[in-house]
Amino acid sequence: MCRCGGRPDPRGSILRPAVLATVRRTLLDRELVTRGDRVLVAISGGPDSAGLLCALSKLAPELYLDLVAASVDHGLRPESAADVEIARAQAAVLRVPFRALRLELAPGADLQARARDARYAALREQRLVESARCIAVGHTRDDQAETVLARVLRGAGLRGLAGIAPRRDDGVIRPLLDCPRAEVHALVHAAGLPVVADASNSDPRFQRTRVRHDVLPLLSREDPEVTAHLADLAEDARAMLELV
Repeated sequence: MCRCGGRPDPRGSILRPAVLATVRRTLLDRELVTRGDRVLVAISGGPDSAGLLCALSKLAPELYLDLVAASVDHGLRPESAADVEIARAQAAVLRVPFRALRLELAPGADLQARARDARYAALREQRLVESARCIAVGHTRDDQAETVLARVLRGAGLRGLAGIAPRRDDGVIRPLLDCPRAEVHALVHAAGLPVVADASNSDPRFQRTRVRHDVLPLLSREDPEVTAHLADLAEDARAMLELV
């Protein structure tokens, strides 16, 4: 686990408008929010969700959004409580109210899947407490591409190729879904936010890690725009599903 703070990046003045414009377009064109919405922003302390909170905090006055951040401690790792404190610090820098949520999970099979389900359940419950209209999470365009590619490798059909939905029926929204991960991280660095790096993102036991660090880089040698093209494939698949 590696924690680091960043000095402001001189590229921030260039990257910030581009990222914010993309997030604004995603929010409005995909109808993820409306004026006056209260939004619960899920943050983990990592750079993706930090970028989400940073972008939304910059756009909130313009779009009349009322933000509250929440971080879930699964209690699965000794350092998980410290991760929540990093998330708390991010919210403090951006002047967004913060809620720390704690879960107790029993050991056993499918722990990652159970942890994910429990996290979303806790966020849905907190959404009701906060009277929030939606829950924003930090999936990027790269996450979309990785999801689509992993499903291709499993032989998914059209519904699987649709990938990550911009909005779910339970109120989860993904404002960063059209943003490249590198630009989101650059925004976080430009803002000087502290971040925590999850070691599981480099663990080759997980398929997503292998797709991210091995398969996609290999494919990008053939097609430098493979990430964008996979994300576009998800858009096309969702459009097709709307017709059937």
